[in-house]
Amino acid sequence: MQTQQRTGFARVGRAAPVAAVPRRAGRAQGRRTTVQVEARKVALLGAAGGIGQPLALLLKMNRMVTELALYDIANVAGVAADISHCNTPVKVTSATGPEELPNALKGAELILIPAGVPRKPGMTRDDLFNTNAGIVKALVEAVAKHAPGAVIQIVTNPVNSTVPIAAETLKKAGVYDPRKLMGVTSLDIVRANTFVAEAKGLDMKDVDVPVVG
Repeated sequence: MQTQQRTGFARVGRAAPVAAVPRRAGRAQGRRTTVQVEARKVALLGAAGGIGQPLALLLKMNRMVTELALYDIANVAGVAADISHCNTPVKVTSATGPEELPNALKGAELILIPAGVPRKPGMTRDDLFNTNAGIVKALVEAVAKHAPGAVIQIVTNPVNSTVPIAAETLKKAGVYDPRKLMGVTSLDIVRANTFVAEAKGLDMKDVDVPVVG
């Protein structure tokens, strides 16, 4: 069986691409070995925003990710440059504007969408929805075209409204799979845990408040 080396990946037969990730074999031996990790490309849409930037850093530090594509309508190249300096083997690329969006999506298995505007003082959830619904719809239309088999996680608020928008957009494109579309409520859970712990005088590590919808 032949192994072909190409840009840091090895393809063996018909198996999926894998990347070599260093791992210390043991302190006694004092040498390093490698383990094979299946290639995983993640696209982050809205990477230059207040949620996107720390999320990009977390993804860069995740050993399950081998390629990270950062997309936004502006200012994303600088974010990508900074993130790429973190000492992990994850390859980081950037794409700016709708013209470059297909490059970020191509080959992605997981797509996270925190793109949108944050809720500002005086804004109602209806105001927030009217702005962010259009952003999510346009991005998901591109996903349906360029990465129809990817898992999509919607972070953009209001999540209970933007996820249905994404679902209807995927249905219209004929690529909807309910197993591959979800809303991310981590921020809501963290806030709920904090508020309940403070109100009840509890240790935050002992509080777990589920958030549905």
